[in-house]
Amino acid sequence: QMQLVESGGGLVQAGGSLRLSCVVSGSAWSDYIGWFRQAPGKERIFVAHVRRVSGAVYYADFVNGRFTISRDNGLNTVYLQMDRLTPEDTAVYYCAASGAFHPTTAAEYTYWGQGTQVTVSS
Repeated sequence: QMQLVESGGGLVQAGGSLRLSCVVSGSAWSDYIGWFRQAPGKERIFVAHVRRVSGAVYYADFVNGRFTISRDNGLNTVYLQMDRLTPEDTAVYYCAASGAFHPTTAAEYTYWGQGTQVTVSS
């Protein structure tokens, strides 16, 4: 089993920044940790993932250089630094773990956190 706990969400004005954290624990191992987001009435979509061993990262196209995913293996924590936020970034953000190769869909992730709300005001 694996547990993931997100934190760092909140209310921010457009153009601002937030850093989300995802603390990973448990006996199971998954190389990929990803971030997803889900806006009200919309499907959960992929944002970015990082490989825990190599540190290799991958982003969805819409990120467009505004977000940075990173990991601190010593703290078992994955971060999502979000800059230049817009109201369209408002959503619940989830971190998740996957053992698949280069997973970019929710179905490929096995373990999920409870989510953290990000609200960007205009």
